[in-house]
Amino acid sequence: MGAYITQIWGWDDHVQRGFHTRVFSPGRWQIITVDDADAGMLHVEQRPTELYLARIELDPDYQGRGIGSRLIRTLLHQARRQDKDLTLDVLAVNQRAHALYRRMGLHEIARHGENNIKIRMSSRPPQSDPIHRS
Repeated sequence: MGAYITQIWGWDDHVQRGFHTRVFSPGRWQIITVDDADAGMLHVEQRPTELYLARIELDPDYQGRGIGSRLIRTLLHQARRQDKDLTLDVLAVNQRAHALYRRMGLHEIARHGENNIKIRMSSRPPQSDPIHRS
């Protein structure tokens, strides 16, 4: 994520260490392992009406192998079984992840954050405005 953080805010080691100290909560995160090696991390929250993918990160050495797709597919099935939507936020500059989520069937439902730096995506298609006929 370093490249995306640098692109948006610039990199400051002190700021990043402070951020990670505040949000680090290993009890919430699952380590993604591939062939007994740590390949990334996953944080999913069970919310009343949605399964929220709070964080998914794969080490660059493990990207492009279909691991993320398999994890997203599993979460989509889990959300459907629970009659919930799968939702997530992705940084707008992370076009590779945004494209993956679209391929997996997620839809952009909103942009938010300072200068709309985040895109909210959901397995539920966005509500379209009703067509009014006279």
